[in-house]
Amino acid sequence: MNKKMKELLAQINEKKAEIKNLVEQNKIAEAKNAKEELKVLSEKFDLLADIEDDDRDGIEDQIENGTAQNVGGSKKPEKKDIVRAFVNRIVCGLSKKRMDDRDAEIMDTMTEAAPDDNGFSAGGFTVPQDIQTDINELRRTSDDLSQYVNVEPVSTKSGSRVLEVDAESVPWSDVDEGESIPDAATPTFKQIKYTIKKKGGILKVTRELLADTAENILAYLKKWIAKKSRATRNAAILTALKTIITGKEVEITGFDSVKDIFNTKLDPAIEASSVVLMNQNGFNYFDKLKDEYGKYIMQPNPTQPTQMLFLGKYPVVKLSNKTLKSEAVKTTEEGKETVAGYKHPVYFGDPKEAITLFDREKMTVELSTEAGDLWAKDMTGIKVRDRFDVQIVDSEAVVGGVITENVVAE
Repeated sequence: MNKKMKELLAQINEKKAEIKNLVEQNKIAEAKNAKEELKVLSEKFDLLADIEDDDRDGIEDQIENGTAQNVGGSKKPEKKDIVRAFVNRIVCGLSKKRMDDRDAEIMDTMTEAAPDDNGFSAGGFTVPQDIQTDINELRRTSDDLSQYVNVEPVSTKSGSRVLEVDAESVPWSDVDEGESIPDAATPTFKQIKYTIKKKGGILKVTRELLADTAENILAYLKKWIAKKSRATRNAAILTALKTIITGKEVEITGFDSVKDIFNTKLDPAIEASSVVLMNQNGFNYFDKLKDEYGKYIMQPNPTQPTQMLFLGKYPVVKLSNKTLKSEAVKTTEEGKETVAGYKHPVYFGDPKEAITLFDREKMTVELSTEAGDLWAKDMTGIKVRDRFDVQIVDSEAVVGGVITENVVAE
């Protein structure tokens, strides 16, 4: 779409807003005149779109009869072609009429033509793999909990996994040469089922943003999707962790209570690969806690100074208080409720053994300029959906601790 067509598209949107305002003011005659002006603008736009189509056809005819050179040399789109087409679809909405033929052809390969098995409505399109890879990279920060759990890509909406309980501690029987393998004690199995769920939100963008460069639009969109995807997956993982430890929390009262967790609560096989996950409040508590020799129990990792080690060997994962919230302890005196203290959650163990995130690895995007109040505000809504499920696999792989901190009365 050339500069003139973009200018006409902006005028069309402005004229639509003008018509709506006139109708709301009950200026019907003026609204009808404005509608005729809108019709003229739309016809101009369509004529320019047809000319662009004709020019494109002419170039392709030259390529076909050998009088022009096909720079690409291949019909397979390159990454830059996919990125351009993706951004142009966002800028132009879902109208293939207003897109370059090559872009429309590329986008057809990513279009959700009909509702799929998760009920996505027609008209949306799949985020290209190259862009989704960039989003995944942007999502991977220290606050991204998916890097601490087991992530399993799946291609089906639902499924299951069968695991043997205590397989590590139940040995096979001896078998003599030439003898049949004897029946062993019947192993215990458990089935882990997953059902992919839709998660999504809407980004409302202004016309000014969509008038920016393709690179800026794409960078803005990727950062927003990465932040929302990270927050959504973190919430699901933290819900699973809380489910594991609810009713079994260990009260942290000092250094010895921490030693008890690693010495007796966690299986040695789990303990060897453990991390300690806490929020800022919990970190502040442990950062001041010393062992029986007066040494702080958290120290910088000698090989990675930015990373802290718990008891000299367990990596510390510090999350924001906004991500992993502390719970307020409230009391009521004389009918007045006050906060008496806070409980800070801490997780000890190996989340990769405890939790699996089943990732469908397929984001979809839908666009609208008319939903809600978007049309009146001259905005475009970009609805993004992510698909995954989080399931508990081994509830013994994580132990939950709680630090109770009382509020000091002034």
